[in-house]
Amino acid sequence: MATTSPSGCRSSLDAKYHRLCDTTQIWGIVLEAVAAVGAVTSVAFMLGLLILICKVQDSNRRKVLPTQFLFLLGVLGIFGLTFAFIIQLDGSTGPTRFFLFGVLFSLCFSCLLAHAFNLTKLVRGRKPLSLLVMLGLAVGFSLVQDIIAIEYIVLTMNRTNVAIFSELSASRRNEDFVLLLTYVLFLMALTFLTSCSVFCGSFTGWKRHGVHVFLTMVLSIAIWVTWITLLLISALGPEWDDTILSSALVANGWVFLLAYIVPEFQLLTKQRDPMDYPVEDAFCKPQLMKQSYGVENRAYSQEEISQGLEELGDTLYAPYATHFQLQNRTSQKDFSIPRAQTRTSPYNDYEGRKGGS
Repeated sequence: MATTSPSGCRSSLDAKYHRLCDTTQIWGIVLEAVAAVGAVTSVAFMLGLLILICKVQDSNRRKVLPTQFLFLLGVLGIFGLTFAFIIQLDGSTGPTRFFLFGVLFSLCFSCLLAHAFNLTKLVRGRKPLSLLVMLGLAVGFSLVQDIIAIEYIVLTMNRTNVAIFSELSASRRNEDFVLLLTYVLFLMALTFLTSCSVFCGSFTGWKRHGVHVFLTMVLSIAIWVTWITLLLISALGPEWDDTILSSALVANGWVFLLAYIVPEFQLLTKQRDPMDYPVEDAFCKPQLMKQSYGVENRAYSQEEISQGLEELGDTLYAPYATHFQLQNRTSQKDFSIPRAQTRTSPYNDYEGRKGGS
């Protein structure tokens, strides 16, 4: 018996894709459009990072760019994962949902955590983390969720039954889904606390970056508390589960873009401010400047020592003059009065003898 396709969908389209085009269930079309726009925006920001990387003057802002690029990859994956929740749950979308949901969010929150760790050092005037250390922290923290998700999927599927996720009861499936994200909840709490510590430093220029991370975490925590509460309460039917999860993905993805990426892009090409660093890292170093007065000022005497009587070839120059040519050694003439040559004469001999006597 042939089933009639809903309004807006082709008759030959598989039933599991009907939410992508069913006009009677408009939420699927709306979330699909919003997720597509978010994915395109994420790609645009990734290209913007590659273009503006040469215009970033502050080296410490440049070091965080690879971590932010990795963050944007996670955001792009979150918008793409939304389609797996709009499509009906089956043997292919089930493992994708359970695996990628926690992995992508752990990647994003790990990047925010690495940035927050770096800001806690900069705001206190300490040596910041290197580029590779921040990348290592982001990847290392996210790998923990990867291992947890892989173990859960392998044990649940028993290596062969890929349709186990659709066969589970709705309440059991939702409980397992939330429990699988326990480590992600831990990352969220740790990132939130770390972003709060950014406000305790004395170099206020970096606190604005901390505000971006802090605001992103506050909004993300609010979204997660909302969708977990709605998913676990029994008043709502299982038909709302996919709507809740896909809405949470789209909302959190846009929070990542609007609360973190957009403000960070505004500060990307900002000039390096010496007030954001300790004195030894600033351009002006007053501790090396010495003030002299009167006869103690040896500026000119020091310059005389360094310059001296500068000789270029055979030509002599005088310092602090207009450097006109004074004389040439090869053509120098002696204008002094020649010494008179004395000749002995009888008169001189007579005077000498007379004086001797």
